[in-house]
This record gives sequence, C-alpha cells and structure tokens, in this order.
Amino acid sequence: MSATYKVFIDGSSGTTGLRIADRLAARPEIQLLSISEEGRKDVQERAKVINSADLAFLCLPDDAAREVMPQLRPDVKILDTSTAHRTSPGWVYGFPELAGQREKIRQSCRVAVPGCHASGFIALAAPLVQKGLVPADYPFSCHSLTGYSGGGKKMIGQYRDPARPVDYDSPRAYALGLHHKHLPEMKAVCGLSAAPIFCPIVADYYSGMQTSIPLRMELLKADPAAIAAAMEEYYQGEKVVTVHPLGDIPSDQFLAGNLLAGTDRMEIYLTASPDGSQMLLISLFDNLGKGSSGAAVQCMNLMLGLEETAGLE
Repeated sequence: MSATYKVFIDGSSGTTGLRIADRLAARPEIQLLSISEEGRKDVQERAKVINSADLAFLCLPDDAAREVMPQLRPDVKILDTSTAHRTSPGWVYGFPELAGQREKIRQSCRVAVPGCHASGFIALAAPLVQKGLVPADYPFSCHSLTGYSGGGKKMIGQYRDPARPVDYDSPRAYALGLHHKHLPEMKAVCGLSAAPIFCPIVADYYSGMQTSIPLRMELLKADPAAIAAAMEEYYQGEKVVTVHPLGDIPSDQFLAGNLLAGTDRMEIYLTASPDGSQMLLISLFDNLGKGSSGAAVQCMNLMLGLEETAGLE
C-alpha cells in the first residue's frame, strides 16, 4: 500500500516521540517526514516541515510547543503531547472515551494528548461527576504509581546508572509541593471546583501505571453498587477501556502496577469495604501506552479517519 498521510514528529528523539515513530514506521498508510539535525534547532524549519504534513506530533517541552504554533497553518492537524495546550481554548482534550469527546477529536485540528497520571484520574473521576453521582466539590485525593520511564530520558538514565543512590531502590513520592503539572487538566476536564490532593510515586520498574481514588460513601448519595453500575455503563462497548465488575480483583488482593506494561489498554477495578462505607477506584495502564504514545496514536487515527485502534497493542 502506498503512503496516504504525511506525518511529522517534532521532537522524535524523546521517549514519547521515539515510541510514536516506532509505531508509525510499521504503518504502510503513513509516510513519516524527516528534518535535518540543524533544522530541528530552527523553529522556521520545523514550521516549514509541519506545514507540509497532514498531521504533526509535537513531542516537545512546553515552551517549544508554544513557540511553533503561531507559524502553523490552521488546517494542519496537530497533536501536542506536552502540557502546553491541555486546558487552552480552541484545543480538544484527547481522551476519546469521555462522553462526546470522540467526535470532537475527529473534527479538530488541535488536540492535546492527556498526561499519564491525568489519564488515570480522569478515567475514574470524570464519569462520576458527569453523571451527578459525585459532586464537583467532592474532596478528591489520588495516588498514582508509575514506572521510571515516565520521567523521560533523564530519569531512565538515573535509574539505570549502576552508581545510583540507594534510595532509588525504594518507591519515591514526588511533587511533594502539591503543584504537579497535571493538576490543571485533572481539575478542568473533570469539571471540579478544586484540584485533587495528588501524590504521584515513582518506583524501580520501567513502565506501567496504577492510579487510585478513594471514595467515602457517607459524603455521597450513591452506594458502591450504583457507582460500579455507572462506570460499567459509561465505558460499555469501548475497545481500549475495560471496567471490571465490583469486587473483581485478584484473589490475593495484590495488583501490580506493571500488569499492563507494553499494552495500550486501560483496565478499571472497583472495590468496596465489607460495610459499603468506602470504595477504591483503580485505573491500571501503561504510562507509555494509554498514558502517552498509545493515546497519541489513537487520537491520530481518529483525526485522519482511520480505524481508531489501528497500530495499538
């Protein structure tokens, strides 16, 4: 099959860009455009290549993603994997499974790929707020465990360094100042009145993410069964996101953070205390899959009118 769509990856040397490039290299309907090493440092040259493409991925730091945008044709389809435009007017948030979002992505030329931690939180919280089962002012808290690849090339190098500090052997909570860069999208996309209290944790494994939200049922009008039924209904028929029935957890009650590493799926687990007074909602996925490059390719497929799950694992 001859190539049909011209695609450029601006920033293809980073973790996300490399994985997108690897995925698209095997797609006969995609022609990947290239740029010289000198051109990568010149915003005018980058803009020139992007403007010759049908679609471009911006796999860049926030400032570099913002810098190139004023020079781009409005009809060039852009997928930004940075934090720069996730809550910006005129940009569509790239989580197709949210109500009404899939068609918005199909019709848009400006789509922001969600953050990895944000994907896990939003997949759990947004449906319940949208359905009115959890109020927008609920005091959400969230823990999210990630493999070290979530920190990009620098953190991968730190974890693989034989001379690394001994504390790298242990899971490490970070962003302790409660000002993580994913918080604005977590609040905005879910329609919350305040951002959640968010504690991300990085551990000594390469990839995989586990995001959890506890619920105190005395603060809600719904019971665990109603919450579970609403989640199952919301994601019914989805190919990428699967909701397990309430209480469907491993018999030993352990759930590994890297269980879905190497895939583009997301699985949601729902548990409740014996007296029904507490719930725990867990989203399990790969920070490099549904948390970044897999989500980006899923959105690309929609924007180009291709099969949504083409090229996904």
